[in-house]
Amino acid sequence: MSDAQTSLGDPRALETHVQTTKIRFRPAQFWRWAAGPAWLLATLVTWKWPDADDFPATNQFAVFQMVIGLVLIALAATGRLKDRAPWAFVLGLGLGAWELIQAKLLLLPRPFFGTPQDLLDVFLTDWKRLGDSLFHSLLLLAGGYVPGSILGIIVGVALGRSHHVRYWVRPVMRVIGPLPPVALLPLAFVVIPSTRWAGEALMALAAGFPVAVLTWSGVSAVDPAYYDVARTMGAKNRFLVLRVALPAATPQIFVGLFMGLGASFAMLVVAEMLGVKSGLGFYMQWAQGWAAYPNMYAALFVMSLMCTTLMTVLFKVRDHLLKWQKDGLKW
Repeated sequence: MSDAQTSLGDPRALETHVQTTKIRFRPAQFWRWAAGPAWLLATLVTWKWPDADDFPATNQFAVFQMVIGLVLIALAATGRLKDRAPWAFVLGLGLGAWELIQAKLLLLPRPFFGTPQDLLDVFLTDWKRLGDSLFHSLLLLAGGYVPGSILGIIVGVALGRSHHVRYWVRPVMRVIGPLPPVALLPLAFVVIPSTRWAGEALMALAAGFPVAVLTWSGVSAVDPAYYDVARTMGAKNRFLVLRVALPAATPQIFVGLFMGLGASFAMLVVAEMLGVKSGLGFYMQWAQGWAAYPNMYAALFVMSLMCTTLMTVLFKVRDHLLKWQKDGLKW
């Protein structure tokens, strides 16, 4: 745009000039640069505003918030804070609001609602017991989920490949499968002498039913032409199962594995709270009995982290095994 056009007041030239000089709001940059200051603002609330009661670990919690805020600012400066920036911003404001509402103003009844520093104090002082409970929960979950999933895959393949197996097994699955495993807990504790084995058996049932049904669905949906082509090339029944049926049904199998993991995890918590004398569920029951609600919330947080981590690992395994059909995966 020339000076002559500007001085003559050309409307189109003036409009272009205004558009180029107009400052536009960019949400991505806002989230990226606002996440760190949100945590630092929460740090000031924690550090400078006096507590309404004698709460532990206030200074430690303020240091924790400050470190997170500085790390987020460093990540924003290097361009590494992108997709998670909005969540980082919201979490910083959320922790600051929680700190203000409960630690500074005591607006929620105690001891049912703790403070962020209460939660941090549990992790600082009782981390050994939490770690031991997590270890026992993982052992118990593995003892039920892994055998149940393997048995579910075997049963599902048999149902999909054999008419005789479907005739005898399908009615049993229709009767037992829809029952919630929790409903069988009293019977399992009577029939099985060990509460640990009873919990593992019910977790195996919780995992095995969805895995079996979805494996059966995946095997039944395989195009018969694949089997015909393999037979013309001399393939035996074992080859048809291991190299044709299972690879084609793998996406469905992983859907069943995800569903089975969620069901097994729910059964794990119930078994630990009612019969098994170890694990995170037992820890929660103990904390509730002593009105140690921050310990209970800490156990809930560890449970959530444990389940999320296992789901993420399962997703990674699925992506690795099914990378040959990556473009077809929508979940």
